[in-house]
Amino acid sequence: QVQLVESGGGLVQAGGSLRLSCVASGRTFSSYAMGWFRQAPGKEREFVAAFSRFGTNTDYLDSVKGRFTISRDNAKNTVYLQMNSLKPEDTAVYYCAARQTYSDSYFSLVEDYSYWGQGTQVTVSS
Repeated sequence: QVQLVESGGGLVQAGGSLRLSCVASGRTFSSYAMGWFRQAPGKEREFVAAFSRFGTNTDYLDSVKGRFTISRDNAKNTVYLQMNSLKPEDTAVYYCAARQTYSDSYFSLVEDYSYWGQGTQVTVSS
């Protein structure tokens, strides 16, 4: 079992940057593949970025490639999402997710993940 707590959201102007953090409870953080998802009002929750358990593999939503970077610090039980060159269409609630796995695969579907944080709001003004 793992509990996830996101932070770092806020209001930023277009072109600005934010760094989201997700701290996981428990002593087995390194056995989890991690992901970031987002959900805008009236829309489905969508995949943003994923990081495999050992950090070998990452994946990104096409529209954030080159702007967002996912990273993890297993010593701090934390996964980050650095978001640069933000656009109004990035406005959403951002969720951190975790899935325990023995492999070094990343996972890109909502249904792949067992554990979710409460979300943090990101608002990008034009």
